[in-house]
Amino acid sequence: MTTPDELERQHTLITATRRYDDLRMRDALAVMNPDDRGAALSPAETLEMLALSEVVIRKAGYGRQAMVRSARAAGASWTRIGAALGSSKQAAWEAHQRWVEDQARQHEQAG
Repeated sequence: MTTPDELERQHTLITATRRYDDLRMRDALAVMNPDDRGAALSPAETLEMLALSEVVIRKAGYGRQAMVRSARAAGASWTRIGAALGSSKQAAWEAHQRWVEDQARQHEQAG
């Protein structure tokens, strides 16, 4: 079985998104044309698409936090960062702190 952890090592955000979109399009076309059995996704491909959606979420989240760090380094306030994220300054700060703590935990477990 393909897991998000395996796929995350294999894909960049762009390649994961491209593969996800290819599978999603095939799935949508198969639903529109149920007589074409060759277009339907296999169970393995359906699970791959699900795992890829998690990979895309993770990789986008990494990019988001990198941009939060860049915004802070450039002097942006938490109020402005929260506004850019569509949230409050408190929610933006808390989400970033959780991410930082999670990264530290992962680093400790790997080391």
